[in-house]
Amino acid sequence: MERGGALRVANAHGVSATFSAFGARLVELCLPDRDGKLGNVVLGFDDDAGYRENVNTYFGATVGRVAGRIAAGSFTLGGRRYQLAQNEGETALHGGPERGFDRVEWSVEQVERERGRGVRFAYVSPDGEEGYPGALRVQAEYALSDDNELWTVLRAIPDAPTPVNLTNHTYWNLNGAGPRSILDHELMIAAERIVGTGQDLVPTGELEPVAGTARDFRAHRRIGERLPEDTLEPWPGFDNAYVLDERDPDADVAVSLWDPESGRAMQVFTTEPSIQRYTANRVPSITGRDGREYRAGNAICLEPQRMPDAVNRPEFESIIVGPGEEYLHVTRYRFSTR
Repeated sequence: MERGGALRVANAHGVSATFSAFGARLVELCLPDRDGKLGNVVLGFDDDAGYRENVNTYFGATVGRVAGRIAAGSFTLGGRRYQLAQNEGETALHGGPERGFDRVEWSVEQVERERGRGVRFAYVSPDGEEGYPGALRVQAEYALSDDNELWTVLRAIPDAPTPVNLTNHTYWNLNGAGPRSILDHELMIAAERIVGTGQDLVPTGELEPVAGTARDFRAHRRIGERLPEDTLEPWPGFDNAYVLDERDPDADVAVSLWDPESGRAMQVFTTEPSIQRYTANRVPSITGRDGREYRAGNAICLEPQRMPDAVNRPEFESIIVGPGEEYLHVTRYRFSTR
């Protein structure tokens, strides 16, 4: 155990990960730089009080029952219209304002797996919570391997048809979680298309090519090299869902991130068809873990998930999970230096 009741695991090389049962979240990940110096690379707070006071940042949390935005906070299932709790204007965002998975207490236990040491969180979301139909049993398991890989395995089984789309909402800064921006990080996303959105960031259903735009990261390039000019965000960064190219989720890199100053690198492998890239555009100036100052643009979220607003977009693969069926999401983060 750690401060604030958090749980900490470490591998054979001294890399450590710390988790909290509030929101089944990652609160700290300490990795070596190219000189071997350990440093935390994720934004967070010293205790659960910080997360409770700043719930809308979603720092490190497991997000659901449906990640992302649902247009008008509603959908039709089995001929019935369901109205969800709305928390971004008329939009339902990241599961809801009161009982989204990021703002509830999960049960937790430490586990030993072939893939490494970790924690397993569990939660039962009752029928009707935040307007969603059916009860849903959820597990979020995180494991840290001796190969410096962090595994995320998200599972859910409902007792009635319901939409499910889970993700982890960690904010990454490989230079060390602090006031430095991520503009000098180099990023690659293996995606030729993004999901088009309106001014409310809700998907239009159109898939737009990234070629020739500021959102083209098919080859590694500096994040700050070309920021989008067509954004209404308070900080001129990115907030887009990328449609990942066809790939082997066990072998093919979906996303790669590198900080030239520290030498820390991260590769992301995932079973999910899309990834939301968000550059902390709306993070206010706040004091975070170990007294570090956080502000807009000093971290990046890379959120693997199913297609956004799929409950209202028949052109996207359905996210409805039937009674007794299992939803499964596996994402692996591989860390190294160069």
